[in-house]
Amino acid sequence: MTIPFQRTSDAVRGAGAEAAALAHHLIRYPTGIPPERHRRPCPPYPVEAPAHPGPVLLLHGLIDNRAVFTPLRRELHRHGWTHLHALNHSPLTADVRAAAVLLGRHVERARRAHSDGPVALVGHSLGGLIARYYVQRLGGDRLVDLVVTLATPHLGTTAALLPNPFPVTRQLRPGSDLLAELRLPAPHCRTRFTAIRGELDELVLPGRHAWLHHPDLTAENLLVPGAGHIGLPVHPHALEAVRRALEARELPGSLICRAG
Repeated sequence: MTIPFQRTSDAVRGAGAEAAALAHHLIRYPTGIPPERHRRPCPPYPVEAPAHPGPVLLLHGLIDNRAVFTPLRRELHRHGWTHLHALNHSPLTADVRAAAVLLGRHVERARRAHSDGPVALVGHSLGGLIARYYVQRLGGDRLVDLVVTLATPHLGTTAALLPNPFPVTRQLRPGSDLLAELRLPAPHCRTRFTAIRGELDELVLPGRHAWLHHPDLTAENLLVPGAGHIGLPVHPHALEAVRRALEARELPGSLICRAG
């Protein structure tokens, strides 16, 4: 009986952590409504390490804004990343494909602003799917060498079958035309992926649908114990996983995709 009790205890603790993450996010949410207006890449937190090359673009999920990435930006900046840009997309986004086109324009501007170097994308939930579509289907792998997804429904989620007012959720249903398109061959996609999911994700169901499996894509799948959907972008283990994925792109021979 010890194992079921332990699982129940872990679930209770995870639910508490998710509630706390939601509360903190609601407090931060108003700060993320306006788009970034300053030229500085991120707030002036103390930097403990030398700057890393290449911009990193952060893309939030459905019904959210750039404020969700405040802890991640602080963590990355503390470790030397200075070219960090959190993007806002409309909560009324109705099509992942159209959102991916707009993302491509941001990527091109970021690349030009930072000496034409490769760009990394980090997307939470729907944001990760937009990033994946851009590199896999729109040729974004020429400019993006790494995509990190957090709680992204790569195989869809049964939660999207529930009635809701957001048209884009139709594309998040298992077997949707969008997900069928993403299953098509992509033999020339050079971007690397890291897909991170929370053990207690209550919105990507079943949880394994947040992992990325495609025969033509290079992907690493990671599990964060005790993390839910909302709490994943602020969970310490997830922050560390994102940082390590970004660090790995700087190792010799790791940049399999170069801008050009």
